[in-house]
Amino acid sequence: MVPGDSIIEATIGEAQHGLRLDRALADLLPDLSRERLKALIGEGQVRSSGGGKLTGSMKVAEGQQFAITLPAPAPLATVAQDIPLTIVHEDADLIVVDKPAGLVVHPAAGNLDGTLVNALLHHCAGRLSGIGGVARPGIVHRIDKDTSGLLVVAKTDKAHEGLARQFKDHSIDRAYAAIAYGHPVPAAGTVDSWIARSDADRKKMAVHREGRGKHAVTHYRTMERLRGAALMECRLETGRTHQVRVHMAHIGHPLIGDPVYGRERKGFKSILETLSFKRQALHAKTLGFIHPVTEKPLTFHSALPTDMQELLSALHV
Repeated sequence: MVPGDSIIEATIGEAQHGLRLDRALADLLPDLSRERLKALIGEGQVRSSGGGKLTGSMKVAEGQQFAITLPAPAPLATVAQDIPLTIVHEDADLIVVDKPAGLVVHPAAGNLDGTLVNALLHHCAGRLSGIGGVARPGIVHRIDKDTSGLLVVAKTDKAHEGLARQFKDHSIDRAYAAIAYGHPVPAAGTVDSWIARSDADRKKMAVHREGRGKHAVTHYRTMERLRGAALMECRLETGRTHQVRVHMAHIGHPLIGDPVYGRERKGFKSILETLSFKRQALHAKTLGFIHPVTEKPLTFHSALPTDMQELLSALHV
């Protein structure tokens, strides 16, 4: 194993019994695409407790254990860039940012600069936790490019480890404001499901049977009934990829403007075009956690951004 590589372990469950190895691992590891896993298998980076050469097409059985080696990411030429940031809180250990819609969190293929990380490198003059590596210094969690709202970033390794622990045990308080199509019935409830990559489109996530993917829980409630829509509050127990978007679509009320999980509904086209609203109507409005160094409870709130306020006004009954 090369320094900087990481190893992920996976055990085949009842839901994956009889599947191809690449498909089974994609179910168990939703953060890795099936194509990425195929490549890792071909490169010999996936090993079985039973030994032997592995192929992506081989069938797996319940109880089999696999170790997946993820090579350390090649260093990116991540440069500090003077990009304006809205700083909600900052101290020696961490920084809380109110991210605008359209800003990518960290560099990746297709977005090598102009990201939140580039802006943070400039603002913090390089004083960010190194745990995330050169591609993601200080990044403990993320929100989608076209989702706005609150994000906490670690400036020290101690803060990074403490925040990561809270995210892992689901003790972080996170609430989102969303504008969804229709009026949910009941007006409040809980979506408790398993989320994994979609069988039809590997770029999407989807709700699956129990045991496939990762457990996800969203508590939702209607804050205001609108014309053909509703302002919702969604509180997360877990933080899975696209969780709010997937869960709201699953109960039949996708987010307005969502290009992946929602379809434009009759009567909304002219409103969205007039407002030039071209993103999912989702905003991370509340973020609460225990400061990993001082151990003091901290809670931050962010008002709806202008574009969502305008959409809300246009949909008032």
